[in-house]
Amino acid sequence: MSLLTIIGLLPLVISILIVAIPGQNIGLIKKVAFVGTTVIAIISILLAIGFDKSDTSLQYVQSNAWIPTFNINYSVGIDGISLVLILLSTILVPIVVLATWHESDSGRWSAKVFYVLILILETMMIGVFAATDLFLFYVFFEAMLIPIYFLIGGYGSGNKSAAAVKFLLYSLFGGLLMLASIIGIYVISGNQIGATFDLAQLATLEIDNQTENFLFLGFFIAFAIKAPLWPFHTWLPDAAKAATPGTSVLLLGVLDKVGTYGMIRFCIQLFPDASKTFTPLIITLAVISIIYGAFMAIGQKDIKGLIAFTSISHFGFITMGIFAMTSQGMSGANLYMVNHGFSTAALFLIAGWMMMRRGSSTISDFGGLQRVTPVMAWTFFIAGMSSLALPGLSSFVSEFLVLVGTYTRYPVAAIIGTLGIILAALYILIPVQKMLHGPTTPGNENLTDLNLREKIAIAPVILVIVLMGFYPKPVLDLINPTSEQVVISAGFSDPVAKVGK
Repeated sequence: MSLLTIIGLLPLVISILIVAIPGQNIGLIKKVAFVGTTVIAIISILLAIGFDKSDTSLQYVQSNAWIPTFNINYSVGIDGISLVLILLSTILVPIVVLATWHESDSGRWSAKVFYVLILILETMMIGVFAATDLFLFYVFFEAMLIPIYFLIGGYGSGNKSAAAVKFLLYSLFGGLLMLASIIGIYVISGNQIGATFDLAQLATLEIDNQTENFLFLGFFIAFAIKAPLWPFHTWLPDAAKAATPGTSVLLLGVLDKVGTYGMIRFCIQLFPDASKTFTPLIITLAVISIIYGAFMAIGQKDIKGLIAFTSISHFGFITMGIFAMTSQGMSGANLYMVNHGFSTAALFLIAGWMMMRRGSSTISDFGGLQRVTPVMAWTFFIAGMSSLALPGLSSFVSEFLVLVGTYTRYPVAAIIGTLGIILAALYILIPVQKMLHGPTTPGNENLTDLNLREKIAIAPVILVIVLMGFYPKPVLDLINPTSEQVVISAGFSDPVAKVGK
């Protein structure tokens, strides 16, 4: 059994342990969840240490027959891109568990159910980034809807049931389109090389242009909904507002990355010709996402709504970097996925603590927090500056790479995309100014600052944001070789010589 499989199974084992603990022993349930997910995070770091970054082939590979009749296998393996996303997932989960210690206390169901759902979701997140069998990937892709649906609907607030149903319907619609494409490519493989779901073999198929275009769209729409890319984004603001801060971290920090990861792993690598055909359209949609998300964020009065629309703008950058089809753009997009995960986690967690103390998510209800709660104010400030890609913080490097990589092939799109940077300054600096500075808003005078547990939870996130801003090389070393390989396999080469070479 490979180490990758062990990491994927451990959350399920811990969830079984939690089920065995009496429901009234809430403290023990939370401790088991935190210690267990921390151990998984440590093992995943060991997985990264043992990863050969100079080797672009899949590593930690394991393949066993699952449903032999249809040639479906349990096949897993990782390259640099999937490795960093698994690291993102496993590191964020224990942080979420610690940061949201009391989130489950007021939910529809018990704390036991809450942590079991999170642990099942962690297994699905690891599986979806590790699967190298198309059918296995689809199972994880659809199965992870179930825990996140119950986390939103069972532990959220406001119109949580409607938001959960809307999220589920959008995701199921995209999943059905992808299933149709999966069946189509499976049938084609049967006519050419013998029916298979193996990704490496499917990438060798010769498919006529019209069929390839239809198959590509089935995958792309499913991933654009998940990403979320304009105009498939409308489920996100409702889900983000209704979900608890911890669930929002997992939803926007990790699950949405499945969309952009799928564009790289499946849309480009299985359908390179269709990718070329649709690239101009997708670049256009990405630019619209950047500008639309930014303008909508500027107009938000709700903190969680603000963070949700900034994410739509950021996912526009990620999609633009992917379909710029340059090694710099691809590396920037992959790095952006990691950086966005941490900066969004910081924003949602700190915003959640603010809302819990104030009893409101309205931006105008906060003011002068720097005087009353200085630690909470400064951590929110750093997270906000990372979100607008301030030099020295993590998002800057990835956004710079995306824009440079895009400019070399689509200069107009890159120039319009830079407007997103200017707009980001507005949608971050204005609320930061209102919430942190100026006179203390009535009702905030007695707010308490972050406690020790909250400081321990947010400290590693802030540390990653700062370290990645000054020294992103360790992550770039992991993703650069695979990013270049994806661009080459799609039939593209960099338009100009890369900087520094």
